[in-house]
Amino acid sequence: MKSLKRKKFEKLYAPLEQELVAMARWAAKTGARVLVLFEGRDTAGKGGAIQAVARPLNPRQCRTVALPKPSERERTQWYFQRYVEHLPAAGEIVLFDRSWYNRAGVEQVMGFATPAQVDAFLSQAPRFEQLLVDDGILLFKYWLTTDQARQEERFRERLDDPLKRWKLSPIDLAAREKYDAYTDAREAMLNATHTAHAPWTLVDFNDQRRGRLTLIRDLLDRLPDTRVDPEPLDMPPLGREPSAEGFSVLKPLKPYDPD
Repeated sequence: MKSLKRKKFEKLYAPLEQELVAMARWAAKTGARVLVLFEGRDTAGKGGAIQAVARPLNPRQCRTVALPKPSERERTQWYFQRYVEHLPAAGEIVLFDRSWYNRAGVEQVMGFATPAQVDAFLSQAPRFEQLLVDDGILLFKYWLTTDQARQEERFRERLDDPLKRWKLSPIDLAAREKYDAYTDAREAMLNATHTAHAPWTLVDFNDQRRGRLTLIRDLLDRLPDTRVDPEPLDMPPLGREPSAEGFSVLKPLKPYDPD
């Protein structure tokens, strides 16, 4: 299957934007709590997928959570504790750019968690997610897949592009030698945490644009009927000539002139 060109992607994405906006309107009206986890290998395209979901939505309603490494204090807490405070309230949509599943992935493979800690996580995660679902949270878990050849291309692109260089870390480079170890960790994670109440969905992101469309379509299809008509708004004529900006204390900067 050929890679999807940007122009074609935007054409296919436009109607999905409308559906995402309708979904957000439904969540606000009904008080639904939507929680979406984005997991996957480095360079898989989690950030781009999250941006595609969030782009047409009100940032006051749709939040992205991308936590840094835990602080010294957080390391002494119950593992799930620092994630709980970011869960959605009524009417909110929360997108996790990596989540508590760090423990079953990078922490395990890179040796940041002990085998006992990983085993405890794999045992506790389904029970933790059962509590979330039982409380009414709509939980969606996506794993973005990518072959190593494509991953290598993206690593090289990040290395060569000054605007993407910040995305590349020593941990990312170390992951190049652990591709198969990440596969084994993922399969063990799926075996333990792919449940009826909180199933996983794998999405092929070798073509990131096609992957975004696939993920968004799946997410929208799995939500309840989200049709809520927007409230009618009346915008009568202004009744006078529009006013120009006036300044008495400060003036704006001069417009940027590239010449």
